[in-house]
Order: sequence, then structure tokens, then C-alpha cells
Amino acid sequence: MHDVQKEIDKRNIQIDRVGVKGVSYPVILLDRDNKIQNTVAKISMSVMLPHEYRGTHMSRFIETLEEFYGRVSPSNLEAFTKRLCQKLEASESSVSFEFPYYFRKKAPVSGIESFSQCDIKLEAAYAIGKNFDMVIGISLNVQTLCPCSKEISKYGAHNQRALVSLRVRCKGLVWFEELIDLIEKSASAPLFTLLKREDEKFITETAYENPRFVEDVIRELAIELDKEEKILWYSANVTSFESIHSHDAFAEIERNKTA
Repeated sequence: MHDVQKEIDKRNIQIDRVGVKGVSYPVILLDRDNKIQNTVAKISMSVMLPHEYRGTHMSRFIETLEEFYGRVSPSNLEAFTKRLCQKLEASESSVSFEFPYYFRKKAPVSGIESFSQCDIKLEAAYAIGKNFDMVIGISLNVQTLCPCSKEISKYGAHNQRALVSLRVRCKGLVWFEELIDLIEKSASAPLFTLLKREDEKFITETAYENPRFVEDVIRELAIELDKEEKILWYSANVTSFESIHSHDAFAEIERNKTA
């Protein structure tokens, strides 16, 4: 049949990215504690379209995804993006995978276990003759307790849930669990899905003894990230969903450790 996509386009305009997005697809991930984990990702895939081509072959994106079924992980996204370039006869490609990631946590006193969730985003890009680039993103809820409130209040201090969003470029393998540990270490206290009364007491008191503004959380996180030799670049945002204000507070930081 006639290949309409390969028709010559005379408008002489290159398209930076063309592809598919919002693809819901089951993926199998490497899991530090359980070896593998099944989840469902929202996937976007694109390539650069030269000015002379009218269109690209959208079905080939899904065909490539099928080729890599069961082998999606940060360690093979370079092969995935290279295969997209080959399959779609393109010089540049990019992909993103967004999915929930689950990990087991023990309550601090009772030891009872439950699942916790964070959100992961993998972004990768490849250009023939240039370097492959990948960014790992993770969003995780934590608890913060206000130092000012603790200092000025006769009874207690206000605390709230905060969202830490971290993006990193790495060399070598970095487990999602490693990034989770760094984030939780930087907060007033971690969050749990299942707690008994003795655990609630422990977490409440831990946060009270470890008050932190969003500025404190992001600085503590930066200190931990600077220690990690495998992390080359990072961008972090901490947003506190304030419990006594009608607005939120946030802090951001970005560092290139190779500069």
C-alpha cells in the first residue's frame, strides 16, 4: 500500500517531537527487595521528524514497546531509545514512563508491615552521535513540623504533610529505595500506611523533636545528595501543604555536581 507518511512535505519545517502519549501499559520493574515488581505506566514516546517527511509511523512506537515488554528499567532505556531511532528511521528519540511504585515499610514500634507508594517518572532521550540522557524522578509524601510553631506555642506545634519531588541524573545503578531513604531522612518524620497506637506516639514525638521548615528539608536533602557519588545532578522541590494557612509553602534547589 502507498506509504502516505513518507510523502515529501514541501513546507520545509522540521518537527522537534512527534509521537504518542498517554499510552497505558503494564511494565515489569527491577525491585531491590523483591527482585521484580509489576505496575502500570503512562508512557509517552516521540522522535524528531525531518522537514522532508510528511509524517511518522505511529504504530511503530507501540511495536517497539512490545519488543521491550518485561524489560523496562532505568538500565535499558538507552537501548529502548536507540531502538526507537532505528525503528522509526529517526536521528533523535525521547520517552517518559510514569508509574506508581510500591514498597514495604515496617511501623517503627509494632513492626507491622504495610505497602507505601511513591510516584516515579523516567525520562530518557537519545540522539545519534550524541550522549544518551536519563533523568529519574520521584515524588514522595513526608511529614514536617513547624519550628516556629513549636517555639512560640504553649501547647504542641502544627505539622502537615509535605511532598518532596526529586529529579536526578546518575552514573551506575541507583535503586528507587535509595532515593526514598534520602528523602525520608531529610523530613521531620516519614509517613506510613498502617500504624498502631504505639507507632503513632513514636512518629508524633519524632516529628516534634525534629522540627523542620521546607527550607530545612531541602537543605538536608541537598546534603545527603551531595554525599552520593553516583548522583551527578539533582533538582528538588519541597511543598508543604500548610495546616494553619490557606496557602502552601515551597522551596526548590538545583545542583550540577559535575560543573
